[in-house]
Amino acid sequence: MQLDLAVTQFAVYLSAERGFSAHTVRSYRSDLTDLARFASENGVITTERVDLELLRDWLWHGSNAGLAKSTLARRSAAARSLSVWLARTGVTPHDAAARLRAPKADHHLPRVLTRDQIDGLLTGLTARAESGEAIATRDLAIVELLYASALRVSEIAGLDSGDIDLGRLTVRVVGKGAKERVVPFGAPAKRAIVDYQAHRHELVNEWTDAVFLGARGKRIGTRTIYELIAGLLADLPGTGPSGPHTLRHTAATHLLDGGADLRSVQEMLGHASLGTTQLYTHVSAERLKETYARAHPRA
Repeated sequence: MQLDLAVTQFAVYLSAERGFSAHTVRSYRSDLTDLARFASENGVITTERVDLELLRDWLWHGSNAGLAKSTLARRSAAARSLSVWLARTGVTPHDAAARLRAPKADHHLPRVLTRDQIDGLLTGLTARAESGEAIATRDLAIVELLYASALRVSEIAGLDSGDIDLGRLTVRVVGKGAKERVVPFGAPAKRAIVDYQAHRHELVNEWTDAVFLGARGKRIGTRTIYELIAGLLADLPGTGPSGPHTLRHTAATHLLDGGADLRSVQEMLGHASLGTTQLYTHVSAERLKETYARAHPRA
């Protein structure tokens, strides 16, 4: 089979049968398209001729081009997944990438806001929303819900009206791998959502069941939410990414700081592995050490 055709069919498989998100499928396809290009430049255009040496050369070439370890690790994972699929479906006689390895990605603790920073951010948004302007009420509702429920930005953007239960204070989302979960939120988020719903009609220019709308009246995009959060975090002290995931990291860390157990936080975040959630215990430990260093006279 032609390698570029295999990449296309594998992307369809990831979406239709594995239920991967559109973002994940795009990432896999981008990496594997680059592999097909590199293979073609080296005289390999069919899946049968892809071997371990070619895959290692591809990663080595990316390393020399200055790609980050995290990018190389992602490329390695994409190649291994494709190779397993090709072998399992009988396209190739064996798994060529079974022994493929890549440098371990560098792990950095995520950016987490302090309680004072969160309170200040929400106070500012609340003051803006008091004007009754539809976009201002929407922005407050988005940030309140992001922080209250530790949702992913794609989950916020994908919410429909039936997904929010204001009586039970829960929101139903479909996360990675098309897995559905129900997540709680608090009274401040409810107030913000109710206020936004009272002004939502000002944004509508055609019927849509989407909860959060953009300025043109259609379902809000993840880029718009990212720009909103990045703008809010731009002037706050701290290093690291400044997108919606910062609020997710912050919510998870504050839950653990407040005594929530790790399994409950895992379920709330929708993590498949408890190991992923355990990252936030390291964040909490680092914050405790920083507080100790500042406050204890014998630190």
